[in-house]
Amino acid sequence: MDLILDFKNGVMTGEGADGIGLFVISGNYSVQSGECAWVKQYVARHAVEYKGFREGKGIWGNWQIMHSTGGFQIWPLSDGAPLKASEESDELEQPMLTTSLGA
Repeated sequence: MDLILDFKNGVMTGEGADGIGLFVISGNYSVQSGECAWVKQYVARHAVEYKGFREGKGIWGNWQIMHSTGGFQIWPLSDGAPLKASEESDELEQPMLTTSLGA
């Protein structure tokens, strides 16, 4: 998954693409509590809701689509380096997002 996120004045926005298609991100975050919530809206398709917590440089939490739910983790991709094969196969087993995070 390719994902770009922007954090500014409590508003979280972004865009990306994965095996399902192109999507946009819109949501909010709190610097004080570390909580964040957003919707990942696929273009001309369904939406996925996310709720999570910032911890260090990453975000972890749960996603929900209709009656299905699962966990996720987002962490920065350091200096744009590509994932190693072992990291990529681990990523495919879980609904994880890779991105650059800003504060």
